[in-house]
Amino acid sequence: MRSLITYLLLFFLFGLLILIRAFEQDLFYDPYLLFFKSDYLHMDYPRREIFKLTVFTTLRFVLNTVISLGIIYLFFQDKSIVKFSLFIYVISYMILIGFFLYFVIHPRQEDYYLFFNFRRFLIQPICLILLIPAFYYYKFKS
Repeated sequence: MRSLITYLLLFFLFGLLILIRAFEQDLFYDPYLLFFKSDYLHMDYPRREIFKLTVFTTLRFVLNTVISLGIIYLFFQDKSIVKFSLFIYVISYMILIGFFLYFVIHPRQEDYYLFFNFRRFLIQPICLILLIPAFYYYKFKS
């Protein structure tokens, strides 16, 4: 019975990640969504409110992080792995938000691709995709 509940919770948490992605335009202020979906190399840089953009990007990162930590806990049932993951997320956020703000404040066309990828690490649960296999390998080797 416990494994059924675990699978249902995992399904629910992955569903939340999908819903965040599906409703990103409705939930978050991000003028770069349309910009990067289009031919951004030939478009004008979008107008943006830096504070509002930073707050909504941080909110999205926090939501993805909380859900991802729940998924990691359900996968491994180990609080030390969750604590280490939280440490990785905090360090990642501090580094990534610095680069993100640099690219937002100093936009240059030759940096768009780099900016796109730093932004993606902030708004997508890419750390989860990297951490789960790493922890499986760690558990397998232990």
